[in-house]
Formats: sequence, structure tokens, C-alpha cells
Amino acid sequence: MIELVIFDNDGVLVDSERLANTILAGLLTEAGLPYTFEEAVRDFMGGSMASMRQKTEAELGRPLPADLEDRYHQQLFDGFAHLQPIKGVEAVLDHLDARGITYCLASSGTHQRIRTALTAVGFLDRFEGRIFSAEDVAHGKPAPDLFLHAAGSMGVKPAGCLVIEDSPLGVAAAVAAGMKVFGYAGMTDPAKLSDANTVFDDMAALADLIDRA
Repeated sequence: MIELVIFDNDGVLVDSERLANTILAGLLTEAGLPYTFEEAVRDFMGGSMASMRQKTEAELGRPLPADLEDRYHQQLFDGFAHLQPIKGVEAVLDHLDARGITYCLASSGTHQRIRTALTAVGFLDRFEGRIFSAEDVAHGKPAPDLFLHAAGSMGVKPAGCLVIEDSPLGVAAAVAAGMKVFGYAGMTDPAKLSDANTVFDDMAALADLIDRA
């Protein structure tokens, strides 16, 4: 029985992945490591900025600019002025509220990024006090730490949790945490989410999938 639904944020609740990866690809290219949008999605979607820096500096052979993260977030937050929720997800939240199923958010983003995004789409009040970031744990996705931290904070055992993720890193983290996971293939190749219990590409179908989980 599902006691807690854990939502990823970017690409699951808010439609931010295209903007975020476009900005990141541009900054990495400017820093001397050419990246396309598609390559940024492939390598970094679902991961933390710390893991991105570690990977790219190893490839580049020198440090990235110290202010890269600050510039990234500034451009991202400027773009959040036009941010929209993922189509259909508000109805899913309404459905969970009506059924009395608890939900929370666990994201690789910083707390500032998460709160800025939720505020932009009007979801902050729905998740206040139930927001968990990779900043809260030693190891981000694909390690299970973040999801285990979220479940523990909410007082639910892993077996009672259902994670909604759109990245391979997030799916791997949920599997490692011993949780059921649904992979949302809104912008992700479904084959890359194949380790999920269920893969779906229409957010409008999620409420029914949860009812049958």
C-alpha cells in the first residue's frame, strides 16, 4: 500500500528541464567544453551541480569557472518568470489530497532553486515543510540517500513509498532505496527509464496508476 508519494521536481512538477539544460550547455561550451542541449540532458539530467562539476572538470582537465553555478542559477531564475507546471500534474496533486495520500518532494536541485520554481508555478504552499534537496545529504542521486532521508523525515518506511522520476539517475536512486518507482517519459527516452516499475508518458494517467499501485 502506498503511504507516501515522493515527487522529483524538475521535469515532473515543473517544466524546467529544457531551460536548465540549454543554459548549462551554453555555460559549459563557453568554459571550453562544447556541449549540446541533448548531451547535457544525457549526462546531467537528474543530477546535482556538484556531480556535474566533478564530471566536467575531470573531462576538461582543469577547474570550471568558480562562478559558473552562480551564473547558471541567475539565468535559470530569470527564466523561471515564465515557468509552467507540467501539464496534468496539478490534477494529480488534487487527487492525492482528495484520497488523503501524503506526498513530498525530493530533488537534486538546491533549496533555493526548488522554492523559486514552486513559487513561480504556485505550488510552494502544497509542499511547504515537505521539501528535500540533495543539499541535505552526503550523496545525491543515483545514491539512495535523498529518498531515504525524505522517507525517514516523513516517518514512512521505504516499502511504503512511491517515487515519481523522469531521469535514469533518479530511477536508480529510488531502486537503490528499495522503493517503487514510476518513470515519467515526458522528455526522456522510455528505454532509459526501463528499471522503473512502470513507465508512462502522460501525466494525466498518473492518478489512475497510483490508485492501482
